[in-house]
Amino acid sequence: MLTGLRQRGWREQVAVFLGSQNISLFGTSLVQYAILWYITLETQSGVLITLSIICGFLPTFLLSPFAGVWADRYNRKRLIIISDFLVAVSTLVLALLMRMTSATLWPLFVLSAVRSFGQGIQMPAVNALLPQIVPVEKLTRVNAINGTVQSVIMIVSPLASAALMSFTTLSNIFLIDVVTAIPAILLLQFFLNVPLHKKAAGEQTSGYLEDMRSGLHYVRHHRFLVYFFIFYAFLFFLISPSAFLSPLQVTRSFSGTVWHLTAIELAFFIGMTLGGILMASWGGFRNRVHTMALSGFILGLCTSGLGLVPIFWIYLGIMGLIGFAIPIFNTPSLVILQEKVDENYLGRLFGLFTMLSSSMMPLGLLIFGPMADLMPIEWMLIATGVLLSLLSLWLVKTRALVEAGEPIDEPSAVTPE
Repeated sequence: MLTGLRQRGWREQVAVFLGSQNISLFGTSLVQYAILWYITLETQSGVLITLSIICGFLPTFLLSPFAGVWADRYNRKRLIIISDFLVAVSTLVLALLMRMTSATLWPLFVLSAVRSFGQGIQMPAVNALLPQIVPVEKLTRVNAINGTVQSVIMIVSPLASAALMSFTTLSNIFLIDVVTAIPAILLLQFFLNVPLHKKAAGEQTSGYLEDMRSGLHYVRHHRFLVYFFIFYAFLFFLISPSAFLSPLQVTRSFSGTVWHLTAIELAFFIGMTLGGILMASWGGFRNRVHTMALSGFILGLCTSGLGLVPIFWIYLGIMGLIGFAIPIFNTPSLVILQEKVDENYLGRLFGLFTMLSSSMMPLGLLIFGPMADLMPIEWMLIATGVLLSLLSLWLVKTRALVEAGEPIDEPSAVTPE
C-alpha cells in the first residue's frame, strides 16, 4: 500500500504537506526575526542574545529523545498538528500578556522556549514523514525544491518583519504567527492522507526507554551513522558564531540598523534560493558525501571571510555565498538519512539529530556568546571558518561515510556492519 501511494498521487500529497509547513514557516520566521532583532538593537548584548538562543534550543534538546520515539510509535501527522496547535495557543497567550505588562524581555525568552518545545516535537516527525510519501529516487529533488521555497519565504519574511517593526508592536507580530498556523493545521488535517508506518500501525510491545535503547543500538551498529553524528556534532558547534552572532557583528562593526540586519538576511536567503534551484536541477555529485564536502569547504572559507572584510557590501556578497552553499550541503545529508535508514527508526534518528543541533549550537554559544563581549567577533569567525574547512576535508577521508554517500535505486535500510 505504501509503495502504491508513493507512485500514485504522491505529488499532490507532497504539495499539501510542504504547503502547510511553509505557510506555518512564514509566520514563524516573522516572530523569530522580531525577537532576535529587538534584543540585538535594544541591548547589543552578547550575553542576552545567548540567553535568548539557549531558551530557543534547550527545550528541544530535552524533548528530542522522547519526540523521536513518539515519531516512530505514533501517527506522525497528528504529532505535527498537535505541536502547531500548542505553539499557536501559547503564542496567542503571550501576545496578550505583552499587551498587559510593561516588561518586554521576559515574554520573548518564554516564547522562544515554548516554540522550542513545539519544534522538538515536530522536527523528527516532519523529517521522518516525508520519505513515506515521496519515492526514494525523488527525495533529492523534493528536498531541494522544499529548501528553495523556504528560502523564498525567508527572503520575504525579514522584509515584512522589518516593515512591521517600524509601525506596529511585537505582540501584533506574534498574532500573525497564530493566523498562519490555522490554514497550516487545516491542510494537514483534511487534505493529507498518509498511511501509518509499520511500527505505528502495530501493537506497541516495548516501552519508551526500550525504544530509545533500540534506536541507539541501531546507530552503534551502522558505522556510517556514528561518523555522521560525530561530524554534525562538530559542525553545529563551529557554525554557532556565524549563525547567531553575525547580527551583533553588523550592529557593532557597521553601525547596523534594522535595515542592515534585513540586508544580511536577504543576501543569505537569496543565496539559499539559488543554491536550492541548483540542487533541484543538478542534484549534486553521484556520491552525496562529495557534494557535502565541497559545499562544506566553501562554507568554511566564507565564514572566515566574514571576519576579514571591512566593507559591508562585500560582507553581503560573502553572506550570499554562505547561503548558496547551505542547500548544497543540507540536501544530500538529509537524503542520506531518509534513503538509507529503516523508516521505522527514522523518527528516533531524526530525534538524535535534533538533539545534536539543539545541544552543540547552544554549547558553542555558551563559549562564543560571552566571548563576543570580550573580543572581536571577527577573530572567532576566522578561526571557526578554518576549522570548518578542515572538517569538510575529513568528511571525504572517512570511508564509511563515502560508501554511505553512494545512491541506491530502491528503498531499503542499510545492513549492520
